Amino acid sequence: MDQAAAIVKQIADAIALYAEVWILIGLGIFYTVITRGVQFRLFRHMWHVVLSSRKDSRGGISSFQAFTISLAARVGVGNVFGVAAALIIGGPGAIFWMWIVALVGMATSFMESTLAQIFKVKNEDGTFRGGPAYYMWLGLHKRWFGSIFAVIAIITCGFVITSVQSNAIAGSIMATLGTTAAQQGTHSAIIAVILFVFAAPIILGGIRSVARVTEWMAPIMAVVYVIIAAIILVMNIGQIPAILALIVKSAFTGGALGGGIGGGIFAALINGVQRGLFSNEAGQGTAPNAAATATVSHPVRQGLIQSLGVFVDTIIVCSATAIIILSAPKAVLTGTDPSQAASLTTVAVASQLGDWSTYLMLLIISVLAFSSIIAAYVYSDVNMSFVTTKTWASWLVRIVSVASVVLGAVVSLPLVWNAVDIAMAVMTITNLIAITLLWRWAVGALKDYSASRRRDKEAVPVFVAKNNPYLPAELPTEVWSGEPGKSLSTEA
Repeated sequence: MDQAAAIVKQIADAIALYAEVWILIGLGIFYTVITRGVQFRLFRHMWHVVLSSRKDSRGGISSFQAFTISLAARVGVGNVFGVAAALIIGGPGAIFWMWIVALVGMATSFMESTLAQIFKVKNEDGTFRGGPAYYMWLGLHKRWFGSIFAVIAIITCGFVITSVQSNAIAGSIMATLGTTAAQQGTHSAIIAVILFVFAAPIILGGIRSVARVTEWMAPIMAVVYVIIAAIILVMNIGQIPAILALIVKSAFTGGALGGGIGGGIFAALINGVQRGLFSNEAGQGTAPNAAATATVSHPVRQGLIQSLGVFVDTIIVCSATAIIILSAPKAVLTGTDPSQAASLTTVAVASQLGDWSTYLMLLIISVLAFSSIIAAYVYSDVNMSFVTTKTWASWLVRIVSVASVVLGAVVSLPLVWNAVDIAMAVMTITNLIAITLLWRWAVGALKDYSASRRRDKEAVPVFVAKNNPYLPAELPTEVWSGEPGKSLSTEA
């Protein structure tokens, strides 16, 4: 198993170094330029949109619910284990590259989520579905391209990512309990059963069931974790400038964590990009599946909301984790190796707040990972509906998702993590090709949104695609072709 994990890691690192890094950052800069820095220019407005987006519309998925589904997937083990792994393997400099991926990734996320809204389709029950597969089909007129992406997404989300999250829960529980090697098999099996009991009813209940749960689950746990980080930050306020300086310096000079493993410029770059992508998902093509389900008045509103999600995930939550770890006593950091990524953040918190916090961290990690599991199911289900709308296919996705939760609790962590890096890289590159070919649609929608705001700053912009002068062509769907205010969101 260890040899397989090593081989998979070599493949993942090669893809990241020679393709993913340059494509992800390069195109993120391109999207930033063509949107005139939408993530910076409309940053304040993003918060207003999020705070006014909770109202549902005619039984559909609200904009806020769609945001929390994607936030549930973003704010998960990537923010806890992922940051720890990046620090151990890539050194403090990896965090800098996570920041860069997030800042340019905000524009990427805006593009993909806006496109998902533009090219979404309506279900018979009044809800919507969409995502990369749909804008590849309706925007590029290449259904075969969309089908390829959909299959990749079904496997990646319904099996690989779900396994990573359940693996994280199992690892955290066993670390907290002090599970020995002899007990590991038994404990893993028990945890797998427990996860099945919790996951099955929610996943088998369908997308609306997921939306109701993630609407409160992910935000609450994210806030609790940020509060813990804020307390530790205040306790170590004098160290913050030095920690930030270390992160920036190490990005260009290399440097290990606590004198242990990790370091080197390329190690920082590769791990920063990989862990940054796993954490915030910008450009990966997963969040647009959730973004498309929202019933909103204008595609750009959901694009702005999803863009803000990248900022919250990486710049706030991941940075908080990095500060927690780097401000811990040197004894916590010395001699760390990749196998300790699962427990490093928890140990760092306990070293500063006391052993009682170990159980609180276990709860936070478990809930965040669990919310990511059910969000990953949504992504898989949406893409399966693109391949076929047969009822059996939807149930197959639910069953496989639940089964992967069980399997993930008992497999090797390194193998799972390395496999997810490859799967996400393939998804990301495929998705970015489509976004780049369709950029005029997203930018046109942004121009329409800005023009509407200039006409009336108090009114919520309403998008009508028919005869829209800002779009490059007529939209091949009926979702946005009605009269203003009809069949659209009533959100205020």
